[in-house]
Amino acid sequence: MVQQDYGLHDVVEMKKPHPCKNNSWEIIRMGMDIRIKCLKCGQMVMMPRREFEKKMKKVLRKAEETVE
Repeated sequence: MVQQDYGLHDVVEMKKPHPCKNNSWEIIRMGMDIRIKCLKCGQMVMMPRREFEKKMKKVLRKAEETVE
């Protein structure tokens, strides 16, 4: 399994979309657990890092790219 490079405030895509039909999530907290926020409806989900790494598909946008 290839290690994904993600960080705080990155926008990621998960393997399954959210019920609101959006699949863009912002990482808002990192630690043993990772909290992500849906960019369409604002719902927040917290999951263990191991589970997050299994469910994450790819990084859509790095945090450095959003701040200009």
